[in-house]
Amino acid sequence: MDRWLETEVLVQIAEHGSVTKAAKALGHSVSAISRHLAALEERLGVRLVQRTTRSLAMTEEGETFYQQAKAILAEMREVEATVSKGASDPVGLLRVTASTSFCLLHLMPLLPAFSTLYPKISIEVVAHNRYQDIIENGVDLAIRTRRVESDSSITIRRLAETRRRLVAAPEYLAMRGIPARPEDLQDHDLLLYLLADDPFRFTFRKAEAVRTVQIRPLMTSNEGQLLLRAALDGMGIIAQPSYIVQDALDAGRLVRVLDDWDLPRLTINLAFPTRRHMPAKTRLFIEFLLQHFRDHDHEARWIS
Repeated sequence: MDRWLETEVLVQIAEHGSVTKAAKALGHSVSAISRHLAALEERLGVRLVQRTTRSLAMTEEGETFYQQAKAILAEMREVEATVSKGASDPVGLLRVTASTSFCLLHLMPLLPAFSTLYPKISIEVVAHNRYQDIIENGVDLAIRTRRVESDSSITIRRLAETRRRLVAAPEYLAMRGIPARPEDLQDHDLLLYLLADDPFRFTFRKAEAVRTVQIRPLMTSNEGQLLLRAALDGMGIIAQPSYIVQDALDAGRLVRVLDDWDLPRLTINLAFPTRRHMPAKTRLFIEFLLQHFRDHDHEARWIS
């Protein structure tokens, strides 16, 4: 018996919930599919599928085998596609996730050029401000500021470092004054990002000095773009990564506040499943993204 075919049979049965539908998907007879399944169960010494005259369900062992086998088969198809079509003609669906702000400001502008280079790679962009499980959600590449990944099956590659800046509209500062010390923030309207680490407390450093300030915000949100809009409208001071506010700073629509004090910096990382053979679609997108960041020297602007 063909072990790869046996594995494919189990995967198709699990995904279709039916031996008959699996047979149709694979172009085999029902009896042939049943024989392959029986051979696989006999070789492994466990029951993978619980069958009755009316229903079919995966056993616990079957579900475990299915999850692992599905990933292995997908990787094998990627390897075969890379070899047969060549690295210059990659194909497949690339699933990328990042925060809404990063997607809008630094991911979407790159996609037209990438798609021109690799038109057979389709891209699904998942904008999400909370970190999703990469493996569970079938993510090929996550872009995020998480310092570590608890899952050892995830590889991290550094993309850039960024400061977190306090900024406000010139109109707001003209009306309310410019804070001279971190403690002065307690007399200002703050617009806070709820998903930051310890969002209601800022810890500043300057040389050897450290100042911690407890914040009572005027407004909070789980979306950085909403806070940016509020700051541009003169509602108050925000603390956001440079990659979100840099364009507004360059245009003079926002100005820096307490810039000689440093909030904890963030490292933007690329996180992706650790695989012996990285899919060509993922490898090419990572290389494209890294090259873009090198060419435009984003990090230098974001930490200066």
